[in-house]
Amino acid sequence: MQGLKPYAGLLVVSLEQAVAAPLASCHFAQGGARVIKIEREGEGDFARKYDSAVKGTASYFAWANHGKESLCLDIKRPEDAALLERLLARADIFLQNLAPGAIDRAGFGSEALRRKYPRLITCDISGYGESGAFAEMKAYDFLVQCESGLVAVNGAPGHPGRIGVSVCDIGASMNAIIGLQKALIARGITGQGSAVKLSLFDTAADWMTVPLMHTVYAGKAPQPVGLHHPSIAPYGGFTTADGQVLAISIQNEREWVKLCADVFERPEIAVDPRFCNAAARVKNRPDTDMMVAAYFAKRTRAEMEARLRAASIAYGAVNSVADFASHPALRRAPVTLEDGQEADLVAPPVRHSFEPEIPQLGRVPKVGEHSTAIRAEFA
Repeated sequence: MQGLKPYAGLLVVSLEQAVAAPLASCHFAQGGARVIKIEREGEGDFARKYDSAVKGTASYFAWANHGKESLCLDIKRPEDAALLERLLARADIFLQNLAPGAIDRAGFGSEALRRKYPRLITCDISGYGESGAFAEMKAYDFLVQCESGLVAVNGAPGHPGRIGVSVCDIGASMNAIIGLQKALIARGITGQGSAVKLSLFDTAADWMTVPLMHTVYAGKAPQPVGLHHPSIAPYGGFTTADGQVLAISIQNEREWVKLCADVFERPEIAVDPRFCNAAARVKNRPDTDMMVAAYFAKRTRAEMEARLRAASIAYGAVNSVADFASHPALRRAPVTLEDGQEADLVAPPVRHSFEPEIPQLGRVPKVGEHSTAIRAEFA
C-alpha cells in the first residue's frame, strides 16, 4: 500500500487566490489529484507577491501551491470562458474564492454548473456568506478576526490582539477540505455532485462558541489575559532564574496537589483557603501567580523542567520562532520552488501508513507555466 495516492484520477479546477482556497486545493494535489490553478494573466495570484522570504518565493505561496499546474485565463474573453467550460465538463471539483457575486457574473455560478455537469462538486469560499448585509464586505483574515470577536479574547489585558497567523483563512481551508471529502463520499453513494459552501466568518464563529456561550448565558465575556486563562490558575508563563520562560497548565485538583507537594515541596499550600480549589485560585490569581513566579525565579530552566517532569506536571517552553525552527519535534518536507531551488516546508501534520514518513511535495509552478499544454490538451 506504500505510495498510495487516494485522490489519483480526480481533476480539481480551482479559480483561487490568497490562502483559503489555494491551501485546500493543495491538500488534494498532495493526495494525488490533478489540480489546475487558474490565475490572472500577467501577475497571477496576488499571493505570489506577499513576500519573497523563501529564496525569492513568497512563503504563503510556496506553502499553499506546490504540486499544481498553473493556467492563466481571462474568463471575460469568450475563448477562455469556453476553455474553462471544457475543463469543468471533465472536472470532479470546482473550487473558487473570488469576491462575492464575481463567479456568477462570469457565468460560472455553482448551481448552474451542477445542472450542466451533474457529477461536479462545487465549493464556494466567501468572507461572510453569500447574502445579508455583510456579503459584499472585503474579508481579509485580520478583519474577520476583528468582526468575529477573536481579537477581543486574545492579546494582553486591555490590549486585544490579532492572532499572529492567518487562522481564519487556514480554518476555512480545513473546513473546505472536510466539506469536499464529505461531498466525494456522498457522490460515491448517489452518483451526484453537490455544493459545498463556507465562509471565513462562520469558521471563526464556530471557534468562538465557548466565549459566545459565556456571554449569552452567563452574562460575561472572557477578557484577553495574555498567556493566562480566564478560568484556570495557575496557567501561564513564568520566568526562571536564567531568564527563560516556562508555561504550566494546572487542569485539575490532583495536579495542583502534586505541584504543591512534589515541585514546591509545600503541600500545605494545596489546602490554603486562598488556593484550595480552582475558583479560589482564579479569584486570588495575583497571589497565586506571585507565589508560583517567586518559586520559578529562584531556579534555572533546567531545574524547573526536571522537577515538573518528575511530578508529571504539564509544561512547555515559551519559544521564539527561532527556537521553534530548531525544535526536535519539528518535521520538515522539501519542496522545489519556481526557479528549481529547494526549500523545506513544515511536513503535513496528518500522517498515513500508506505515505512515506517524509512526503514528496510537488513543485511550485511559475505563473502560467502549464497554459500552453493545457490549452492544447483541452482544445
